[in-house]
Amino acid sequence: MKEPRWSTTSFLLPLILSSFLLAGEDDGFKPIFDGKTLKGWKAPEMSYWSVRDGAITAESTEANPCTSNQFLVWQGGDVADFELKAKFRLAGNRGNSGIQFRSKIDSKGMGIGYQADILPGGPWCGALADEYTGREPLMVPNGHKTVVDVDGKRTCTPVGEPVRLRKPGEWNDYHILARGHRMVLKVNGQVSAEFTDNDARGFDPSGILGLQLRSGAPMKVQFKDIFLKQLP
Repeated sequence: MKEPRWSTTSFLLPLILSSFLLAGEDDGFKPIFDGKTLKGWKAPEMSYWSVRDGAITAESTEANPCTSNQFLVWQGGDVADFELKAKFRLAGNRGNSGIQFRSKIDSKGMGIGYQADILPGGPWCGALADEYTGREPLMVPNGHKTVVDVDGKRTCTPVGEPVRLRKPGEWNDYHILARGHRMVLKVNGQVSAEFTDNDARGFDPSGILGLQLRSGAPMKVQFKDIFLKQLP
């Protein structure tokens, strides 16, 4: 009796099919930046915003200074409970930026509300700020956990080692999770801030999603591979 002959194709086919099925599973994340244009994004002053290196690029210069914070807002609607994954980098690891979420834009184009901060290091790197709401701006410093009770009282404790950005020129990863009153920020896979906001007057359950160019000295910040998952 002859031994059965196994072809390479018959051996690899189940593995290929299995890999294809796994890769095709929908994890719920949808791209909200096409990598080529600013379609679906809008700012009151678009002169600071462009697409370069396959990334949304915000830049201020001596010729085009940024005298007030600028926000490029996603036009897909408000976000409430969600996860966001994105890559970012600051040119030369200099400057100040952030990802605004569950927020609003006032008549002057200013972002008001929660912000996942972007700085090279220090207490504001990976921090959760509450921009221009009348509450403490630095709500959760880098490497900390903050719980705000119904009356607005804050309790802040260390949660781990502070995060830092990778070397200049390298891309960093931001992961933002917001579900109900709880928010978690991760930078390069490490938790940088945890926030539970039970404040009866300060909590924001939903709002815009946007990218920030901070006013001040000339700088450049870039964002790419931006994926959003809306949670039920």
